[in-house]
Amino acid sequence: MHELTHFNRDGRARMVNVTDKTATRRRAVATGGIYMAPETLAHIKNGTIKKGDVLAVAQVAGIQAAKCTWELIPMCHPLPLTGIDITFALSEEPCMVEIQATVTCTGTTGVEMEALTAVSAAALTIYDMCKAVQKDMRITDIRLLEKSAGKSGDYKMKE
Repeated sequence: MHELTHFNRDGRARMVNVTDKTATRRRAVATGGIYMAPETLAHIKNGTIKKGDVLAVAQVAGIQAAKCTWELIPMCHPLPLTGIDITFALSEEPCMVEIQATVTCTGTTGVEMEALTAVSAAALTIYDMCKAVQKDMRITDIRLLEKSAGKSGDYKMKE
């Protein structure tokens, strides 16, 4: 079991001090999905959702969320992100939109939370834009696929 670094000696929450860490190139990839009815997916594909282009708006939301992660997650550091890419894969079986976010920076702490937040915000945006058509969509399986650099080294999720 690793030492819990987000607590001080009094057991109170703290943001970890990364001042003395060496800046390295960091990269994280996260994914998640939103399951929906075929009718909802057809509306997304055909651009017939009344609020507009669902995937374009979700892409911008994911990018913005990654940039603002430090404002949403209390112990995250503000990071000078150098790249954010959000991609979507539409699937008819199962009927869903799969979201993938890749986030990079050169810094003293990782970008896993930024990638996970980007996926989450993109999925929530898809839900928001499509909820008039379907309210029982399911956002699921948000997870880290891989990350590079840092004290704990590289990580790749096992298939």
